[in-house]
Parts: sequence; structure tokens; C-alpha cells
Amino acid sequence: MATNNIQIKNRRATFDYAIIETYTAGIVLTGTEIKSLRQGKAGLTDCYCIAINRELWLKNMYIAEYSFGSYNNHATHRDRKLLLQRKELNRIIKAANQPGYSVIPLRVFINERGLAKVVIAVARGKKMYDKRQSMRERDDRRAMDRMLKH
Repeated sequence: MATNNIQIKNRRATFDYAIIETYTAGIVLTGTEIKSLRQGKAGLTDCYCIAINRELWLKNMYIAEYSFGSYNNHATHRDRKLLLQRKELNRIIKAANQPGYSVIPLRVFINERGLAKVVIAVARGKKMYDKRQSMRERDDRRAMDRMLKH
């Protein structure tokens, strides 16, 4: 099977959160969802993970309706179950229950076997001064790169 380099990223994640730990999870999709995902028509804006009955669910992930799907097309913002090993799942749920911590998706990709995977992270929300510090570091890095090029 040809490698598919579809990668949908959550660009705001590293700006709004300090990433503590990352995991790769499988995702349960319907037929029209995986076809739409392979076309790259998905988004992770305002998406988050929540634990319900010792299972991890992806909430508010957008996957566009498949253009060739008929009456059995999927809902664009439905909840999707994540597949993880029990040990990883327990560690994520324990970390997510601590105050100030969240579980957020960082990116969605199709692996070499053609399966959809989600990279999720246990993250701590940044305060406004943390965001300013990140912006300052990024600007300083750009300025140094410019100085080295000239």
C-alpha cells in the first residue's frame, strides 16, 4: 500500500498548552469518515478528549462529510472512541483528573498500514504570561536565525 502523508495538526495546541506527555491512539471511524480523512478534510480546532466509563472519547473533532457518501453519510462533529492499551489509558485518566490538566489531540495521521491514528497529549493550560514568554522566545529565535543568515 502506498504511504499516505495526510497529517492534520492542531496548531494552537502548543501555544495554549504546555505538553507533558504524548501517546498515539487508534480511532474508531465509520466508512465515510475514513474516506473523508484520507482526502485531508478534517480539523482539530476546539477538540478535546474526555474519559467516560474508563474509555477515552474524542469530542468535537470535525471530519467533513464524504462527497460521494449517500444517505448513510456520517455526522461531522460526532464523538469518536480512542483505542489505547489499558495501562496507557489508566495513566491518561489519572493525569487528566488532576486540576489544570487536559487531554488534547495534537495531530491525526494515516500510518503505513492505512489506519487512522491520533497523537494525544496530557497538557497543562498556559497562563497569559506563559504565552507571552513563548512568543518572545519564538521572536528571539527568528531574529537569531536572520542574523546567522546574513
